[in-house]
This record gives sequence, C-alpha cells and structure tokens, in this order.
Amino acid sequence: MVIRLFCAAGMSTSVLVEKMKAAAVEKGKDVDIAAYPIGEMESRLDGVDVALLGPQVGFQLNKAKGICGPKGVPVDVIPMADYGTCNGMNVLKFAFKLAKNK
Repeated sequence: MVIRLFCAAGMSTSVLVEKMKAAAVEKGKDVDIAAYPIGEMESRLDGVDVALLGPQVGFQLNKAKGICGPKGVPVDVIPMADYGTCNGMNVLKFAFKLAKNK
C-alpha cells in the first residue's frame, strides 16, 4: 500500500511517517509511506492508494478531494489527537480503513 501524507511543509509529519512505518513492520504490512508539502499533491499521486492531510492543512480538504477524486485516491484529514501524539498505529489503521472504503 502506498500512503502519502501532505502537510504545510512536509517536515513536522516526518516523525509521524517513521512511527507509521514502525507500526506497519509490527503488523507485517507492506507499505510505502512518505510526506510532502500539500503544494506538491498533484505531482505526488501516481500509484498512491491513500492520501492523508495533516490537521494544519485540513481546511484544504475540499481542494484535495478535487485533486484526488479523479485519480481514484481516497483522501481525508488525520485525526488531530493521533497526529498530535504521533500515534503511527492509529493513523496506519485510519489509512487502511480509507483504502478499504474506496
């Protein structure tokens, strides 16, 4: 599964990405996870299964849906509590749930 996280600058989310990768290893899931600034979303969706937005750019969800929708990529905002605590396991489960509902 290919998961892309989009945030303001791609920096703050890097810690969460590492926690998600560790959670995937723990669960035996094969994932490719990376974070990018939201301004790069259009150019970063090839082969992506799920796009997640950091809460700080959650206000751009409708715009993101307009970009992701035509490509068949589900997108949603990471829950604030999980983002704030860098709960990689919960965010990973959130991503898998989104992908399953696509």
